[in-house]
Amino acid sequence: MNALDIAIERKIYRKGGGDNVALADLAFTVPQGQFLCIVGPSGCGKTTLLSIVAGLDRDYQGKVTTPRDARVGFVFQTPRLMPWLTARDNVRLALDPPPREEGRAEALLREMNLGGQLDSFPGHLSGGQQRRVALARAFVNEPELLLLDEPFTSLDAPTAQRLRDSLVTLWQRQRPTVLFVTHDLREALSLGDRILFLSEGPGRLVLDLPVDLARPRAPDGPAVEAARKRLLDLHPDLLRGLDTRKNAEDAA
Repeated sequence: MNALDIAIERKIYRKGGGDNVALADLAFTVPQGQFLCIVGPSGCGKTTLLSIVAGLDRDYQGKVTTPRDARVGFVFQTPRLMPWLTARDNVRLALDPPPREEGRAEALLREMNLGGQLDSFPGHLSGGQQRRVALARAFVNEPELLLLDEPFTSLDAPTAQRLRDSLVTLWQRQRPTVLFVTHDLREALSLGDRILFLSEGPGRLVLDLPVDLARPRAPDGPAVEAARKRLLDLHPDLLRGLDTRKNAEDAA
């Protein structure tokens, strides 16, 4: 059974002087438990797509089908923590009452090496620590569908990699279906079971790429680098959001 069936005919933002088409003719399915990465240039509708899947944006033509009553976790580009709540209470905020499961928030935070910051407020946490709290909040209800919108952008490389490792560990344990938006091809190759590449706006599907590299993977590892080089040799304009299927046919 598919976790997600997405068929977006058109998503339009209406602004004063005219219409801006964000997504068009975008259709794909995602099997339950798959880690799907979405890559595309700025303005191609990646964040819009996540908002539609999450049910936050219903003003579009088409249909998105998710499992009935699925629990959804969402990690945004910024942590979006409540500044007046401690790390512990920010995570507890996402627990479905009643009853709140005692100790689950604390256990997740300790797993992310935040045991000493349970009662710290966001203003006293580093950027990486805030993102770990946001990740714990997304996982605390064991979501069946997890949406992540460039969650590790602007972090230094070691911190970002620690968070990727935490994400993969939690995903392998809970097995939610994941949609992970990124601009970083190495990050996508190191995380995903599959990568969808979108065109320049309006976003359309350019390439649907399965990733068969053995886990664990690192963005700077030789296997990821070799896969990245092969892909860009075959599709040199892929990251610009151009349709490279003709290039692939020529190369074949």
